[in-house]
Parts: sequence; C-alpha cells; structure tokens
Amino acid sequence: MVIGALSLRLSIPGARSLKEKRRVVKSLVDRIRARFNVACSEVEDLDLHRSAVLGVAAVGNEGRVIDAALCKVVDLVRRDPDAALVDYDLELFRGAPCP
Repeated sequence: MVIGALSLRLSIPGARSLKEKRRVVKSLVDRIRARFNVACSEVEDLDLHRSAVLGVAAVGNEGRVIDAALCKVVDLVRRDPDAALVDYDLELFRGAPCP
C-alpha cells in the first residue's frame, strides 16, 4: 500500500474577506476531489483571508500512480486564476503488511 500526502500553500490575492477566500477555496477543493478522486481539505490558515493551505491525500497500490495523480493536482492548482501556488510538499509513504 502507498499513501501520498500533498500540502499546497496558496496565496489568494484577490480575496478581501474570509467569505471571498472560502469561495475560492471551496471551488478549488471541489474540483480537485471530483477530478482526481482524492481526499482534499483546507488544513491551515483558516482565519487568514489571503492565504490557505490545502491537504490532499491519495491511497493506492503503486507509488508512481499516486505520484502522477498528485503532480496533476499541483498542475491544476498552478493554473487556477484565483489562487497562486506559493509552495507545495509531496510525500509518499509505503506501508508494510501486518504480520
């Protein structure tokens, strides 16, 4: 089993309030979930209206498949006109079967 964890730090320069930020974040989270069949949620900077951190997780049998899917998530976020990708961190964890 392979677990992929992706952290995306975003800047939302056009947001003048938490309401505007949440609209941008909700739209992005919904698109990521629907397009890539992964878990996605805002995990940090909840009360800051111009920044957000999204956490994305995927589980599968092959590391290269999980890695490719999460790289596509990064590409989708890079192309978003309302949010700017500041930084990201992608990690893969390989689990050992229980004895």
